[in-house]
Amino acid sequence: MIEIDGSAGEGGGQILRSALSLAMCTGQPVRVTAIRARRSRPGLMRQHLACVQAAQAICDATVEGAQAGSCAVSFAPGAVRGGEYRFAIGTAGSCLLLLQTLLPPLLLATEPSRLLLSGGTHNPMAPPYHFVERAFAPLLRRLGAGIELKIHRHGFFPAGGGEIEVAVWPPAALLPFDLTERGALREAFGEALVAAVPRQVARRELDALARAFGWSEAQLQIPSLRANEGPGNAVLATFACEHVTELFTGFGEKAVSAERVAGEVVAQARAWLASGAALGPQLADQIALPLALAVVASGRAASFTCSEVTPHARSNFAVIERFLPIDCRIEAQGAAQLVSLLPG
Repeated sequence: MIEIDGSAGEGGGQILRSALSLAMCTGQPVRVTAIRARRSRPGLMRQHLACVQAAQAICDATVEGAQAGSCAVSFAPGAVRGGEYRFAIGTAGSCLLLLQTLLPPLLLATEPSRLLLSGGTHNPMAPPYHFVERAFAPLLRRLGAGIELKIHRHGFFPAGGGEIEVAVWPPAALLPFDLTERGALREAFGEALVAAVPRQVARRELDALARAFGWSEAQLQIPSLRANEGPGNAVLATFACEHVTELFTGFGEKAVSAERVAGEVVAQARAWLASGAALGPQLADQIALPLALAVVASGRAASFTCSEVTPHARSNFAVIERFLPIDCRIEAQGAAQLVSLLPG
């Protein structure tokens, strides 16, 4: 059994999620201890427990420690089965992080899957739905996977209540790729999502993006949301390039001005643009695990450039190296970082 210290490195829930995902992909049992030990509320919270329970459901795993507040979980996977699944977190916990746990093993299943996931769709500290749809999913398709996403209802923190549907078609083989250049910018635009929040908040956020990037009115959007979706606010900046699409998000909070929320998005986007890297920090973190699976399956190395390798990503790389015969190497490349995944 592989032993993982959940307090190592960044010490967050990603260590547990990656360990569950890789256990299912490789068939290796795992025990994760000291889960979120350095957080103000350590152990499994509702969204982490939902990941354990969903992982157990798709592979008939034998699990110990799957209770709220537990600081240690043992997980012995069975065979992963595709099919129709419905999972509800029951809080505003991110259903995209739940999807992140289940996707890699479902890509290796022998049959397609359809998931209906409910919870938060636009949460701070988690990839929002639009990021997964526009930035992450296209890279999975480049690996050979079939994936389609739909959002039925937006769910913002703290109310939640969102719902997404995901269809997954496993490829015959996962094929690694290099992604060291983003290519020419083809399209850029901003969106402000507001639900039960004054429309003027969205207008001020978009005006701030327009001033920062020189965008025209045609590049600014306020999508229509249902009356029961909210309250919540998110502002998004999307950059569609020749080889990759990146998306940066800020979330409205009480007592935080619309201009400050948009300013956080501008800062994220400018750091990526200035680096010349293909990927931003979050996309680099998320693609590492499925790309590593493709490297191991094919025996071929893969590499990508990113604007930053975060502590969160380094912790994720360390978990990947515990399960897979792979070497994750990081080196500076000008203002960017070059990450190489080498078969062991």
